[in-house]
Amino acid sequence: MPAQANGRTIVANAQIAGTRTPQNTPASNAPISSRAQQPGVASIKEEDFDRAAAASIFAKNPALVSMIQGKLGSLVGRSSGYIESLPAPVRRRVAGLKGVQKEHSKLEAEFQEEVLQLEKKYFAKFTPLYEKRAKIVNGAQEPTEEEVKAGEEDEEKDEDDEETEKPTETKSEDAADVKGVPEFWLSAMKNQVSLAEMITDRDEAALKHLTDIRMEYLDRPGFRLIFEFAENEYFTNKTITKTYFYQEENGYGGDFIYDHAEGDKIDWKPNKDLTVKVESKKQRNKNTKQTRVVKKTVPTESFFSFFSPPKTPDDDEDDATSDIEERLELDYQLGEDIKEKLIPRAVDWFTGEALQFEQIEDDFEEGDFEDEDDEEEDELSDDRDEDDESDEGDDGSKPKQEAAECKQS
Repeated sequence: MPAQANGRTIVANAQIAGTRTPQNTPASNAPISSRAQQPGVASIKEEDFDRAAAASIFAKNPALVSMIQGKLGSLVGRSSGYIESLPAPVRRRVAGLKGVQKEHSKLEAEFQEEVLQLEKKYFAKFTPLYEKRAKIVNGAQEPTEEEVKAGEEDEEKDEDDEETEKPTETKSEDAADVKGVPEFWLSAMKNQVSLAEMITDRDEAALKHLTDIRMEYLDRPGFRLIFEFAENEYFTNKTITKTYFYQEENGYGGDFIYDHAEGDKIDWKPNKDLTVKVESKKQRNKNTKQTRVVKKTVPTESFFSFFSPPKTPDDDEDDATSDIEERLELDYQLGEDIKEKLIPRAVDWFTGEALQFEQIEDDFEEGDFEDEDDEEEDELSDDRDEDDESDEGDDGSKPKQEAAECKQS
């Protein structure tokens, strides 16, 4: 059962096998169902089949591997012949069931569309709050007394739950020079695990100029992330956007299908491109023996590579498909984390409070919880083991069956 968030499920393009969706919904069922029963034939012993030899054959014949993969791919979705073998009245009923299913799919598509419209309705109500947040963060406006009081009430609750050391008071003359909340978005992003992994030390100097992160829905299915920057020494862009598009037609079950993403071109100032680095290499002339230093620009890790999303692999790019799919999965998940987590609760990420809820979710997913019945069974099992040990004779042998029966009575 796919997990859902905000009542709406969006699946990744079938071409992007394994790409995550906003609610971690699988793009499609595996060709062989996980519920399929295991074969009833006896296991083939390893000595009866030389795996190393087989691997060697495949390694030497990539064309053979490609042919087999193509053949298997062509079999996915094809009928096994079972339906065709059914009596005509039964096949007619199956066709009728498909008709009923189509009506259900239409309703599912309507449901997804209404959920999207509901999200847009409430997003319009959130927008004034986001605008007020941006003004406070950037020093253009101060929070009201009511807002401060409401926030302090939450802080008092936290202090009651956990004793914390009070910070040293800042001198009034120093505090007067501070506008808004410095490095608000950079701090919030560094507390969001998936984003923090992408931010390098070099990126931080540019991200300190980030004044706001917001999003907007498109007229077609999809959304746009907008990063606003103050004037800085790295690039001339005032805003850098990244847009996630979905296909026009809904997929199986009425879900929105992820299509592709597009990012703005960053206008880097000379020698300030954070997505590349310059490597120097010495070269020696074979004839004159003179040496020279050659400088070469190569790509390097940077958060700003986020705005140059990977492209969906073509069918004939089998060798690079796996790596690209992993990058697509990460890229889409980052966009969803910004849209669903960072923007709505930015102040909680800034203070670090959101990490507590993130940890709870992770623990739940990892299966740290178990049924109480299981715990009781484990305790009973431990008690039986202890009783068995205590009933061993002096010679270490187990007690006779009669004694065990007597004890049970």
